[in-house]
Amino acid sequence: MTKKQRALEIIERLKEEYPGADCTLDFDQAWKLLVSVRLAAQCTDARVNVVVQKLYAKFPDVKALAEAPVEDIEAIVKPCGLGHSKARDISACMKILWEEYGGKVPDDFDALLKLPGVGRKSANLIMGDVFGKPAIVTDTHCIRLVNRMGLVDHIKEPKKVEMALWKIIPPEEGNDFCHRLVCHGREVCTARTKPHCDRCVLADICKKNGVEGK
Repeated sequence: MTKKQRALEIIERLKEEYPGADCTLDFDQAWKLLVSVRLAAQCTDARVNVVVQKLYAKFPDVKALAEAPVEDIEAIVKPCGLGHSKARDISACMKILWEEYGGKVPDDFDALLKLPGVGRKSANLIMGDVFGKPAIVTDTHCIRLVNRMGLVDHIKEPKKVEMALWKIIPPEEGNDFCHRLVCHGREVCTARTKPHCDRCVLADICKKNGVEGK
């Protein structure tokens, strides 16, 4: 079984297992996803979803956040950890959105990367979940699972994993595939306990179980 064959089979099985998989960060506007994904660094999505409610109650739009003192933003987002750097990035990002893009989030990958606090993972998430464009989000679940499954070989660096996956994952499948990896990583192929291979739909094609690929 080649890596591409394994990838296609994994995609189909995870579709059946997690048909409704979606982004676990709450948002109804593109700029809110930008804020949430910055806050999610080293923090759970569940906590972020609670914290942003208070943030948006005080600063309900891009303009309000752009004009807000960094200290006021930090006071609210502090429970997410790294409060100072996250508040600084959010403030700078919203200023650019307001001054250069009229409050809109650009739908260009390279433009997103130029925004403060936005890396490849965040840019891909925006491209996929907001604009419906091809995207591969290499978060910790994705990196761990694709190594275990044998889709990549001992690659831990996010960009290298992303580039390797672009070669074997159909572009239109990438975004949903990564959301399903998050579900699978939380429920079955866990990080903090032994993976539950006995109830894994991928057990018979997973490299961890001795099924080799090319």
